[in-house]
Amino acid sequence: MLSKGRYGKYGGQYVNEILMPVLLELEEGFNKHCPMPSFQEEFTTLLRDYGGRPTPLYYANNFSKSVGCKIYLKREDLLCGGSHKLNNALGQALLAKAMKKSRLITETAAGQHGLATVMAGNVCGLETDIFMGVKDIERQVSNVKRMKLLGANITPVTSGSGILKDAVSDTLREWTTCSRTTHYLMGSTVGPHPFPEIVSTFQSVIGEEIKEQVLAKEGKLPDAILACGSGGSNALGAFRPFINNKNIRLYFIEGGGENLNADNSAAVFKLGRPGILHGALMQVLQDEDGQIKPSRTRASGLNYPGRGPEISFLCEMGRVKSCYAFDNEVFNAVKIMCKTEGLLPALETAHAIAYLLNHPEEFGEEEVIVVNYSGRGDKDLETLMRYFYES
Repeated sequence: MLSKGRYGKYGGQYVNEILMPVLLELEEGFNKHCPMPSFQEEFTTLLRDYGGRPTPLYYANNFSKSVGCKIYLKREDLLCGGSHKLNNALGQALLAKAMKKSRLITETAAGQHGLATVMAGNVCGLETDIFMGVKDIERQVSNVKRMKLLGANITPVTSGSGILKDAVSDTLREWTTCSRTTHYLMGSTVGPHPFPEIVSTFQSVIGEEIKEQVLAKEGKLPDAILACGSGGSNALGAFRPFINNKNIRLYFIEGGGENLNADNSAAVFKLGRPGILHGALMQVLQDEDGQIKPSRTRASGLNYPGRGPEISFLCEMGRVKSCYAFDNEVFNAVKIMCKTEGLLPALETAHAIAYLLNHPEEFGEEEVIVVNYSGRGDKDLETLMRYFYES
């Protein structure tokens, strides 16, 4: 972060004046509690004993042969709950508890963040309310059932397109009415300052583990790291400890949708431009009048129409290479990963896998590549079965 709340020109706090004191309270609480040894000890203990960290760095031998380089998978799918989302959820739930809040609210699309939030809320003794677009509720039935079983109250969002963008808007509106007792547990590196910095900080445990594990296995740092992304939490979690090392290539793979000519393609870095969304300046899909355009891929977790301020800045300055994968390539990547390694990736994760498969010329035979394997595909079973067996 170059200055308070800013990553180059991106970031900021473009919010209703009602929210400014709440954001200042959150920033003060984060700066006060997060560095404390007692907070870090409790956070580390929960990540280890409850979450299952450190997650393995797995050498995917068969998949490596199919691509032509040495590929390691950072197995965030083995974290309790099935994705990287628990890292940030536990950190923010502990922060909310330290700030004397009694309730968590959040939004979710693929359902993994909502699941992680109610898990963390229960561990920390906090009530949990989750806003979810009606279209995402239809697509992510299994995660909705899991969240309900864990005791979360799920509010269907019918406004707008009934997807993640609309769920974020409703959550922010709710927060303005109840911030004295409630913490908004933001799920990605988006929103007004200090949310992007908070989420990146809690997710950076991924990259710190990658650094230690790859040195132990290869005696060197990786040549490249790939991660899928929308807002940017799993990507920045993997990238953060390596950003200042220019010898390591960083790839951010977003959803291309059906094709780039589709009106709702999710390839924001290819088709978007700077704009303000949910309290921050970032790269955003917009129409000619500056109105937010909907985005669509078969992976609901990649359907946010903006890219967080930090990843927007890193891609604009060329430190991170922005890429995309199309839906048909993603389904093929799922099939190949299942066949070669017996692993079922989330459709979001499969975007990074697809990029490797479709651009092998970018990766040398002796290079060491790390893919942040951000989540497992249990939640996408119905979508996958329809695609492979009913289409």
